[in-house]
Amino acid sequence: MDNNTSKTFSNIASGVRLDVFLNEQLTDFSRSRLKQLVESGSIFVNGKAATKAGQTLKQGDEITITMPPDQASTLVPINIPLDIVYEDKYIAVINKPQGLTVHPSPTSSEPTLINALLFHLKSLSSVGGVMRPGIVHRLDKNTSGLMVVAKTDTAHNSLSEQLANREIKRQYIALVKGNPKFDTKTVDTYITRDKKDRTKFKATSLPKDAKHAITHITVLDRFDAGSRNHPSHYALLQANLQTGRTHQIRVHLSYLNLHIVGDKEYGVKLSKTREAFYSAYNIKGQLLHSAFIEFAHPITNKLLSFTAPLPDYFQDFLTHISHPKN
Repeated sequence: MDNNTSKTFSNIASGVRLDVFLNEQLTDFSRSRLKQLVESGSIFVNGKAATKAGQTLKQGDEITITMPPDQASTLVPINIPLDIVYEDKYIAVINKPQGLTVHPSPTSSEPTLINALLFHLKSLSSVGGVMRPGIVHRLDKNTSGLMVVAKTDTAHNSLSEQLANREIKRQYIALVKGNPKFDTKTVDTYITRDKKDRTKFKATSLPKDAKHAITHITVLDRFDAGSRNHPSHYALLQANLQTGRTHQIRVHLSYLNLHIVGDKEYGVKLSKTREAFYSAYNIKGQLLHSAFIEFAHPITNKLLSFTAPLPDYFQDFLTHISHPKN
Protein backbone atom coordinates (compact mmCIF):
# COMPACT_ATOMS: atom_id res chain seq x y z
CA MET A 1 0.00 0.00 0.00
CA ASP A 2 1.48 3.32 -1.07
CA ASN A 3 1.18 6.77 0.43
CA ASN A 4 -1.64 9.01 -0.85
CA THR A 5 -3.94 5.95 -1.19
CA SER A 6 -6.96 4.67 0.70
CA LYS A 7 -8.11 1.08 1.21
CA THR A 8 -11.15 -0.45 2.90
CA PHE A 9 -11.50 -3.90 4.49
CA SER A 10 -14.79 -5.55 5.47
CA ASN A 11 -13.81 -9.20 6.01
CA ILE A 12 -13.61 -8.77 9.77
CA ALA A 13 -13.70 -11.68 12.21
CA SER A 14 -15.40 -10.97 15.52
CA GLY A 15 -13.09 -10.60 18.52
CA VAL A 16 -9.87 -9.82 16.64
CA ARG A 17 -7.77 -6.86 17.78
CA LEU A 18 -7.38 -3.96 15.35
CA ASP A 19 -3.57 -4.07 15.40
CA VAL A 20 -3.58 -7.84 14.79
CA PHE A 21 -5.92 -7.44 11.82
CA LEU A 22 -3.83 -4.60 10.36
CA ASN A 23 -0.64 -6.63 10.80
CA GLU A 24 -2.19 -9.52 8.84
CA GLN A 25 -3.42 -7.27 6.04
CA LEU A 26 -0.44 -4.92 5.72
CA THR A 27 2.51 -7.28 5.85
CA ASP A 28 4.97 -4.63 4.63
CA PHE A 29 4.29 -2.43 7.64
CA SER A 30 6.02 -2.77 11.01
CA ARG A 31 3.97 -2.82 14.21
CA SER A 32 5.37 0.54 15.20
CA ARG A 33 4.37 2.02 11.83
CA LEU A 34 0.82 0.67 12.18
CA LYS A 35 0.61 2.15 15.67
CA GLN A 36 1.73 5.50 14.24
CA LEU A 37 -1.04 5.34 11.65
CA VAL A 38 -3.64 4.77 14.38
CA GLU A 39 -2.25 7.59 16.52
CA SER A 40 -2.22 9.97 13.54
CA GLY A 41 -5.93 9.34 12.83
CA SER A 42 -5.34 7.47 9.58
CA ILE A 43 -7.29 4.31 10.55
CA PHE A 44 -11.10 4.45 10.58
CA VAL A 45 -13.52 1.90 12.05
CA ASN A 46 -17.01 2.30 10.63
CA GLY A 47 -16.17 5.84 9.55
CA LYS A 48 -14.77 6.97 12.91
CA ALA A 49 -11.05 7.43 13.57
CA ALA A 50 -9.70 4.61 15.72
CA THR A 51 -8.23 5.74 19.03
CA LYS A 52 -6.57 2.53 20.24
CA ALA A 53 -4.48 0.04 18.27
CA GLY A 54 -5.66 -2.74 20.60
CA GLN A 55 -9.39 -2.16 20.31
CA THR A 56 -11.52 -5.25 19.67
CA LEU A 57 -13.34 -5.55 16.37
CA LYS A 58 -16.62 -7.31 15.64
CA GLN A 59 -18.00 -9.01 12.57
CA GLY A 60 -19.43 -6.51 10.13
CA ASP A 61 -17.00 -3.73 11.05
CA GLU A 62 -15.49 -1.82 8.15
CA ILE A 63 -11.85 -0.71 8.36
CA THR A 64 -10.61 2.12 6.16
CA ILE A 65 -6.94 3.08 5.95
CA THR A 66 -6.09 6.48 4.53
CA MET A 67 -2.39 6.99 4.10
CA PRO A 68 -1.16 10.48 4.97
CA PRO A 69 0.41 12.41 2.08
CA ASP A 70 4.16 12.40 1.73
CA GLN A 71 5.91 15.29 3.39
CA ALA A 72 8.67 17.12 1.62
CA SER A 73 12.06 16.42 3.16
CA THR A 74 14.19 19.40 4.12
CA LEU A 75 17.23 17.24 4.85
CA VAL A 76 20.32 17.71 2.70
CA PRO A 77 23.35 15.44 2.23
CA ILE A 78 26.46 16.64 4.08
CA ASN A 79 29.92 15.18 3.63
CA ILE A 80 30.56 14.19 7.23
CA PRO A 81 33.15 11.38 7.52
CA LEU A 82 31.54 8.07 8.48
CA ASP A 83 33.01 4.77 9.64
CA ILE A 84 30.88 2.30 7.65
CA VAL A 85 31.64 -1.11 9.15
CA TYR A 86 29.41 -3.05 6.74
CA GLU A 87 27.16 -2.27 3.79
CA ASP A 88 25.09 -4.16 1.21
CA LYS A 89 21.94 -3.37 -0.80
CA TYR A 90 19.69 -3.60 2.23
CA ILE A 91 21.51 -2.41 5.36
CA ALA A 92 24.56 -0.58 6.64
CA VAL A 93 26.29 -0.85 10.01
CA ILE A 94 27.79 2.43 11.22
CA ASN A 95 30.33 3.10 13.96
CA LYS A 96 28.92 6.46 15.09
CA PRO A 97 31.38 8.95 16.60
CA GLN A 98 30.72 10.72 19.87
CA GLY A 99 29.22 14.19 19.40
CA LEU A 100 27.10 13.39 16.33
CA THR A 101 23.32 13.57 16.83
CA VAL A 102 21.42 10.79 15.03
CA HIS A 103 18.45 12.75 13.67
CA PRO A 104 17.22 16.37 13.57
CA SER A 105 15.26 17.88 16.43
CA PRO A 106 13.19 21.08 16.70
CA THR A 107 15.69 22.54 19.17
CA SER A 108 18.86 22.06 17.09
CA SER A 109 20.01 22.93 13.60
CA GLU A 110 23.38 21.11 13.79
CA PRO A 111 24.26 18.50 11.15
CA THR A 112 23.22 14.95 12.06
CA LEU A 113 24.03 11.35 11.21
CA ILE A 114 21.13 11.40 8.75
CA ASN A 115 22.77 14.21 6.77
CA ALA A 116 25.89 12.06 6.58
CA LEU A 117 23.92 8.94 5.60
CA LEU A 118 22.22 10.83 2.77
CA PHE A 119 25.65 11.75 1.42
CA HIS A 120 27.34 8.35 1.75
CA LEU A 121 24.50 5.87 1.02
CA LYS A 122 22.52 5.59 -2.19
CA SER A 123 19.21 4.82 -0.49
CA LEU A 124 17.52 4.85 2.91
CA SER A 125 14.23 3.34 4.08
CA SER A 126 11.20 5.60 4.39
CA VAL A 127 9.44 3.74 7.23
CA GLY A 128 10.60 6.17 9.91
CA GLY A 129 9.30 9.19 8.01
CA VAL A 130 11.04 11.93 6.04
CA MET A 131 12.97 13.27 9.02
CA ARG A 132 14.34 9.89 10.13
CA PRO A 133 15.07 7.90 6.96
CA GLY A 134 16.84 4.62 7.61
CA ILE A 135 16.87 4.97 11.40
CA VAL A 136 15.84 1.71 13.08
CA HIS A 137 17.27 2.54 16.50
CA ARG A 138 19.38 5.37 17.85
CA LEU A 139 22.30 6.27 20.06
CA ASP A 140 22.53 9.38 22.21
CA LYS A 141 24.59 12.23 20.75
CA ASN A 142 27.54 11.60 23.07
CA THR A 143 27.36 7.80 22.93
CA SER A 144 29.65 6.25 20.35
CA GLY A 145 29.53 2.93 18.56
CA LEU A 146 27.56 0.56 16.40
CA MET A 147 24.16 1.19 14.80
CA VAL A 148 22.36 -0.71 12.06
CA VAL A 149 20.70 1.40 9.36
CA ALA A 150 18.01 0.22 6.91
CA LYS A 151 18.34 1.03 3.22
CA THR A 152 14.97 -0.47 2.16
CA ASP A 153 11.53 -0.54 3.77
CA THR A 154 11.50 -4.36 3.81
CA ALA A 155 14.80 -4.42 5.69
CA HIS A 156 13.56 -1.73 8.09
CA ASN A 157 10.39 -3.64 8.95
CA SER A 158 12.34 -6.85 9.57
CA LEU A 159 14.86 -5.13 11.83
CA SER A 160 12.07 -3.32 13.71
CA GLU A 161 10.38 -6.66 14.35
CA GLN A 162 13.65 -8.12 15.64
CA LEU A 163 14.00 -5.15 18.00
CA ALA A 164 10.42 -5.51 19.22
CA ASN A 165 10.96 -9.23 19.81
CA ARG A 166 14.29 -8.56 21.61
CA GLU A 167 16.19 -10.61 19.03
CA ILE A 168 18.93 -8.03 18.37
CA LYS A 169 21.83 -8.35 20.81
CA ARG A 170 23.56 -5.13 21.87
CA GLN A 171 26.51 -4.82 24.23
CA TYR A 172 27.87 -1.54 25.55
CA ILE A 173 31.08 -0.68 27.39
CA ALA A 174 30.91 2.03 30.06
CA LEU A 175 33.43 3.51 32.48
CA VAL A 176 31.86 4.59 35.75
CA LYS A 177 33.12 6.51 38.74
CA GLY A 178 32.84 4.30 41.80
CA ASN A 179 33.46 0.74 42.95
CA PRO A 180 30.45 -1.55 42.35
CA LYS A 181 29.54 -3.90 45.17
CA PHE A 182 28.73 -6.63 42.63
CA ASP A 183 30.41 -8.54 39.81
CA THR A 184 27.22 -9.12 37.85
CA LYS A 185 23.81 -7.57 38.27
CA THR A 186 20.49 -7.33 36.45
CA VAL A 187 18.69 -4.01 36.82
CA ASP A 188 14.95 -4.50 36.34
CA THR A 189 12.87 -1.32 36.73
CA TYR A 190 10.46 0.92 34.89
CA ILE A 191 11.68 4.10 33.23
CA THR A 192 9.67 7.29 33.00
CA ARG A 193 10.29 10.94 32.19
CA ASP A 194 11.67 13.05 35.00
CA LYS A 195 8.93 15.55 35.87
CA LYS A 196 11.55 18.05 37.07
CA ASP A 197 13.47 17.90 33.76
CA ARG A 198 11.53 16.64 30.73
CA THR A 199 14.75 16.02 28.76
CA LYS A 200 15.78 13.33 31.26
CA PHE A 201 14.42 9.99 32.46
CA LYS A 202 14.47 8.19 35.79
CA ALA A 203 14.06 4.66 37.11
CA THR A 204 10.93 3.83 39.09
CA SER A 205 9.21 0.78 40.55
CA LEU A 206 5.82 2.07 39.44
CA PRO A 207 4.59 0.98 35.98
CA LYS A 208 2.17 3.90 35.54
CA ASP A 209 3.22 6.07 32.57
CA ALA A 210 6.52 4.14 32.46
CA LYS A 211 8.17 1.46 30.33
CA HIS A 212 9.71 -1.76 31.56
CA ALA A 213 13.51 -1.73 31.26
CA ILE A 214 16.05 -4.50 31.88
CA THR A 215 19.84 -4.15 31.72
CA HIS A 216 22.37 -6.90 32.48
CA ILE A 217 25.64 -5.51 33.89
CA THR A 218 29.03 -7.22 34.27
CA VAL A 219 32.13 -5.69 35.86
CA LEU A 220 35.05 -6.16 33.45
CA ASP A 221 37.75 -4.39 35.46
CA ARG A 222 38.26 -2.20 38.52
CA PHE A 223 40.74 0.65 38.92
CA ASP A 224 42.12 2.36 42.00
CA ALA A 225 43.66 5.43 40.40
CA GLY A 226 44.03 7.54 43.51
CA SER A 227 46.16 7.58 46.63
CA ARG A 228 45.49 6.40 50.17
CA ASN A 229 44.37 9.88 51.19
CA HIS A 230 42.53 10.62 47.95
CA PRO A 231 41.06 7.36 46.63
CA SER A 232 39.59 7.50 43.15
CA HIS A 233 37.82 4.33 42.07
CA TYR A 234 36.63 3.52 38.57
CA ALA A 235 35.04 0.42 37.06
CA LEU A 236 34.81 -0.75 33.46
CA LEU A 237 31.42 -2.31 32.83
CA GLN A 238 29.70 -4.29 30.10
CA ALA A 239 25.99 -3.57 29.77
CA ASN A 240 23.73 -5.86 27.75
CA LEU A 241 20.36 -4.47 26.78
CA GLN A 242 17.34 -6.73 27.12
CA THR A 243 15.07 -3.79 26.38
CA GLY A 244 15.96 -0.58 24.58
CA ARG A 245 14.55 2.46 26.33
CA THR A 246 15.74 6.03 25.87
CA HIS A 247 18.87 6.68 28.00
CA GLN A 248 18.38 3.22 29.54
CA ILE A 249 21.98 2.37 30.47
CA ARG A 250 22.71 5.88 31.74
CA VAL A 251 19.53 5.88 33.86
CA HIS A 252 20.14 2.39 35.28
CA LEU A 253 23.75 3.10 36.21
CA SER A 254 22.76 6.39 37.84
CA TYR A 255 20.05 4.44 39.71
CA LEU A 256 22.88 2.27 41.12
CA ASN A 257 24.81 5.42 42.05
CA LEU A 258 27.39 4.56 39.40
CA HIS A 259 27.80 7.60 37.15
CA ILE A 260 29.36 7.28 33.71
CA VAL A 261 32.52 9.35 33.36
CA GLY A 262 31.73 12.45 31.30
CA ASP A 263 27.94 12.14 31.57
CA LYS A 264 26.75 15.69 32.16
CA GLU A 265 23.05 14.82 32.34
CA TYR A 266 23.10 11.80 34.66
CA GLY A 267 26.45 12.27 36.37
CA VAL A 268 27.34 14.24 39.48
CA LYS A 269 28.46 17.85 39.48
CA LEU A 270 32.21 17.97 38.95
CA SER A 271 34.75 20.01 40.81
CA LYS A 272 36.83 22.37 38.67
CA THR A 273 39.85 20.13 39.26
CA ARG A 274 38.11 16.97 38.01
CA GLU A 275 36.51 18.85 35.11
CA ALA A 276 39.99 19.99 34.04
CA PHE A 277 41.28 16.44 34.52
CA TYR A 278 38.66 15.01 32.16
CA SER A 279 39.18 17.82 29.68
CA ALA A 280 42.91 17.04 29.55
CA TYR A 281 42.00 13.59 28.21
CA ASN A 282 39.60 15.01 25.60
CA ILE A 283 36.50 13.69 27.37
CA LYS A 284 33.62 15.69 25.88
CA GLY A 285 30.77 13.36 26.76
CA GLN A 286 29.92 10.10 28.48
CA LEU A 287 32.36 7.20 28.15
CA LEU A 288 29.68 4.87 26.82
CA HIS A 289 30.34 2.85 23.66
CA SER A 290 28.15 0.47 21.66
CA ALA A 291 30.80 -2.20 21.16
CA PHE A 292 28.86 -5.19 19.80
CA ILE A 293 25.69 -5.81 17.80
CA GLU A 294 24.25 -9.06 16.45
CA PHE A 295 21.12 -9.60 14.37
CA ALA A 296 19.67 -11.70 11.57
CA HIS A 297 20.12 -10.19 8.12
CA PRO A 298 16.64 -8.93 7.16
CA ILE A 299 16.72 -10.61 3.74
CA THR A 300 19.03 -13.65 3.95
CA ASN A 301 18.36 -14.37 7.66
CA LYS A 302 22.11 -14.98 8.09
CA LEU A 303 23.31 -14.15 11.60
CA LEU A 304 25.58 -11.08 11.50
CA SER A 305 27.87 -9.92 14.31
CA PHE A 306 29.96 -6.76 14.47
CA THR A 307 32.36 -5.26 17.01
CA ALA A 308 33.84 -1.78 17.29
CA PRO A 309 36.94 -0.94 19.35
CA LEU A 310 36.85 1.76 22.00
CA PRO A 311 37.51 5.29 20.69
CA ASP A 312 41.04 6.62 21.25
CA TYR A 313 40.03 9.11 23.97
CA PHE A 314 38.26 6.30 25.87
CA GLN A 315 41.26 3.95 25.59
CA ASP A 316 43.72 6.72 26.52
CA PHE A 317 41.82 7.45 29.72
CA LEU A 318 41.71 3.74 30.58
CA THR A 319 45.46 3.55 30.08
CA HIS A 320 45.96 6.49 32.41
CA ILE A 321 43.88 5.13 35.28
CA SER A 322 45.48 1.70 34.81
CA HIS A 323 48.95 3.25 35.27
CA PRO A 324 48.48 6.61 37.03
CA LYS A 325 51.52 8.88 37.10
CA ASN A 326 50.59 10.36 40.48
